[in-house]
Amino acid sequence: MRLLFISYIVATVALTGCATTNQRVLDADSGTQLQKRSYQSRAFDTSDKEKVLRATISTLQDLGFVIDRADLTLGTVTGTKLATHRITMTVSVRPQGTDRMLVRANAQFNITPIEDPKHYQDFFSSLEKSLFLAAHAEG
Repeated sequence: MRLLFISYIVATVALTGCATTNQRVLDADSGTQLQKRSYQSRAFDTSDKEKVLRATISTLQDLGFVIDRADLTLGTVTGTKLATHRITMTVSVRPQGTDRMLVRANAQFNITPIEDPKHYQDFFSSLEKSLFLAAHAEG
């Protein structure tokens, strides 16, 4: 009887400890993920997904990337830049409401995620210029 009681106490403490640890992991990670998403994403005032994907491809090429894959249906573009190391960037484009496109970029240096916001700001600045030039070339 005493052994059963001790087993019950140990199991209860173990389960409580796991829940607390899992909660802490989720709490700590959610703020970081939210910060990453904020500098990895940018919304553009257009409903033309194809135009944004074409501008994304042009921007990546202008930055020295070779396009590995582009899929209009999925709204993704992946490119690789080989300098002294391998840099891979995947960009996804999806509608945000009826008149905006949300663009999210994710880059890796070799196999390590790039987390410096400056690299993403540079990409989005170039993409914004490309979209501006494309819009003015049409009209």
